[in-house]
Amino acid sequence: MPRAESTLRLNRFRVVHAHTLAKAGKRTAALAEAERASALLTDAPGDEVPFWALAWGPPDASVYSGNAKVYETLGDHRTAAEQYGRAAVARPAGTYARIVALDLVAGAEMQLKRGQIEQACATWYRALDHMNGVRSVRTRKAVTRMRGDLARFRARGVRSAAELDERAIDFLAAI
Repeated sequence: MPRAESTLRLNRFRVVHAHTLAKAGKRTAALAEAERASALLTDAPGDEVPFWALAWGPPDASVYSGNAKVYETLGDHRTAAEQYGRAAVARPAGTYARIVALDLVAGAEMQLKRGQIEQACATWYRALDHMNGVRSVRTRKAVTRMRGDLARFRARGVRSAAELDERAIDFLAAI
C-alpha cells in the first residue's frame, strides 16, 4: 500500500476513534487522538491522494470536519465552530457544495450555542450560498432546523434572523 494511502487510512481511523472516545466521555484520550489526526496532515504534505479518499474531499477538510464533531461532542462549541469553518474553507471552491454547506450549518449551530446570533446568521447565509443548486434531504433538513433555531430570535425582532428566515423560506420553496 502506498504511503499516502496508508496515512489517509490511519488518519480516518484516528478521527473516528477520537469521536468514539469523546462519545464515551474519555475527554483527554479523545483530544489526544484528534491532535494525532491533525499532526498526520503535516507528516505527508503533498502526497498524492488516492481516488477513494476524495469522496469526502481533501484530507485536511475531512480531518477538520471529523475533529469538529469531537469538540462538539465534548461541549467545546468554540473550537468545534472553528474546525467546521476550517473544513469548509479547505474544500475546493465549486466542488463538494453540499458538504461545505453542511459544515457551515454545523459551525453556525455551534456559534448559536455560544450565543453568537449575528455570527451564526452570517455563517448560515454562507451555507445557503453553497446550497444554491443543491437538492438533498440533508440540506432541506438543515434549513428547516435552522428556521426552528431562529424562531425565538425572529420573535424578539432580531433583524438578521428575520432576513435569514426569508431567504430560507425562498430556498425551501425552490426545492
